[in-house]
Amino acid sequence: MLPSVCPPRGPAASSALALRRLGPALLLLIANACTITPQPRPVVAVPPAAINSYTLDQYREAVARRILERNPSYVLHGTPQPMLRSLVVVSFVVDRDGRVVKSSVYRSNGDNDAEATALSTLRRAAPLPAPPARLVNSLGQLELFEDWLFNDDGKFQLRTLASPQAQNFD
Repeated sequence: MLPSVCPPRGPAASSALALRRLGPALLLLIANACTITPQPRPVVAVPPAAINSYTLDQYREAVARRILERNPSYVLHGTPQPMLRSLVVVSFVVDRDGRVVKSSVYRSNGDNDAEATALSTLRRAAPLPAPPARLVNSLGQLELFEDWLFNDDGKFQLRTLASPQAQNFD
């Protein structure tokens, strides 16, 4: 006859048994607790006219012209050099009256001076032309992106109105 094996008893045995039964559920709970949940963004309806339309392109050109008109000492006339010093992409939101309500550097090569120039020239150009009503979203705003193309001397062109870039290093 084989000796009978009795299951262990006591608080330690009870804890081990409970852990074995709840282990998978605890792992799932811990894994879910570690996920990062982004802040909910308000639902904003983007009008179809604001997505790559002729009107949007016209408005972008009007905004670019305003930025250049208000910042003549920073404007690069002629052909940009073949290897640009910096390319700064700025994201900004314009309200229905042309006020810049938010702006930030979206992408850059890390040139702090060029980033500061891009943001300050945008601020100096405000208020921008009012966007056409059909371009604004349900909050009465329009988000745009513009690229500031900088030469070594710190002068820039905006991609919307830029001249073709030089092809060689002469």
